[in-house]
Amino acid sequence: MQFGRTYEEFEIGAVYKHWPGKTVTEYDDHLFCLLTMNHHPLHMDVNYAENTTDFKKNVVVGNYIYSLLLGMSVPDVSGKAIANLEIESLRHVAPTFHGDTIYGETTVLDKTPSKSKSDRGVVYVETKGYKQDGTLVCVFRRKVMVPTAEYIEARGGEQAGRPELKEQGK
Repeated sequence: MQFGRTYEEFEIGAVYKHWPGKTVTEYDDHLFCLLTMNHHPLHMDVNYAENTTDFKKNVVVGNYIYSLLLGMSVPDVSGKAIANLEIESLRHVAPTFHGDTIYGETTVLDKTPSKSKSDRGVVYVETKGYKQDGTLVCVFRRKVMVPTAEYIEARGGEQAGRPELKEQGK
């Protein structure tokens, strides 16, 4: 399984369809709310959502959807990243509800070699998230600093930090 890409492996216009999708549960949403101290009743209180909102049900926190999509993109985009440099834009386009399944895809918009170090470059990407019915729910653009193949080789190869298995008695 590929885990991220080197600078040379990115092609402008390439689209990476992240797999698998993730069905968002009430537990996922509530845990994210609790971890981030977001206690808005739209996300946590069924009675409030049913009786006072246009949706008539809880809406999943948008930043959970963003975080989910960012995580989904790691194997295709930033698994080898040196740094996430910038989130240029983030738009929540439509609501997500408990039970929706989120899918994502990322398009490479541009790439630029580093001006200061020849062993890395910056990749500019747009990630879109959508529900099981194809409804677009989230779009964000970011810039990621990624290594070149030279950088990877200079640091011991693809899995440089991975230890070797030592079997007992040998």
